[in-house]
Amino acid sequence: MTAWTQIARDALDGSENGLMSFGDTVKILTEAGFDGYGVDFRQATRTYYLPDGRTMAFPILPVGVPVAERFDVAVVREAIREAQTNAPGYTYPGFCDKVAAAGCAGYLVSFLGKRVLYYGRTGETHTEYFPGTGPQAGL
Repeated sequence: MTAWTQIARDALDGSENGLMSFGDTVKILTEAGFDGYGVDFRQATRTYYLPDGRTMAFPILPVGVPVAERFDVAVVREAIREAQTNAPGYTYPGFCDKVAAAGCAGYLVSFLGKRVLYYGRTGETHTEYFPGTGPQAGL
């Protein structure tokens, strides 16, 4: 197992087991030099992107609900806020179930762009900028 693989595996295990917040995951992956990662709820995979174009994919815990057809941005934003504030009862698997039930088929985390792009089955999207970044912050 390469160092890249171990770091990616640790980040995935940490998020699924509640040992790492999204911020913790971003920190260890960016420090290691990853460009980002993508989560696909329908395939139950997380794919990590390296700067040289290589990728590595791992199976993830499947969501407990089907991905809804209608993409409900309000519910996705609510789930994001719960994660950001570590709301009482928050878990990453619960987050995944909530956004999937709201029609989120997956998301792409870009460390370079400092944002997460959530997408639905119909191609609808919601962009969530990392705290303190984004158009309003002069990104």
